[in-house]
Amino acid sequence: MGFFSRKKTKAIYAFANGKTVDIKNVPDEVFATKMMGDGIAIIPQEGKIYAPISGNVKMIMENSQHAVGLVSEDDIEILIHVGLDTVNLNGEGFETHVKVGDHVEKGTLLISYDKESLNNKDINDITMLVLTDPGHYQYTKFYTDMAVKINESPIIEYK
Repeated sequence: MGFFSRKKTKAIYAFANGKTVDIKNVPDEVFATKMMGDGIAIIPQEGKIYAPISGNVKMIMENSQHAVGLVSEDDIEILIHVGLDTVNLNGEGFETHVKVGDHVEKGTLLISYDKESLNNKDINDITMLVLTDPGHYQYTKFYTDMAVKINESPIIEYK
């Protein structure tokens, strides 16, 4: 590697079809103030959440099934949290499709949920991706206010 060589830019991809939102604009103080870490949110079009990276499942909220933690092959730890106050549903309308220790490829279905049921209960299903351990990477771009598709659209770039 020469002195002028550049690190290759990598990406975290859309975990849902929908529209990206700057984490600062999430209507929840814990996420908006980045208490848990920096990140990005998506307003999902349907009730399906997919792996944005390849890696291993580190954590699942077993009782509520509304959140999953992943560790990427680059050792980046992320948390995907479906909705606001969804923990109070105790898993009603949620189903996880992976378990702790599973290896997942980018695009693997992680969580499905009943979007209509959440809407009927006036529960916002905006879904956050938080970099809980960003590793030693420099995060160069967050793609906010964009329509995104799973497996196709980068939402965060890093190097």
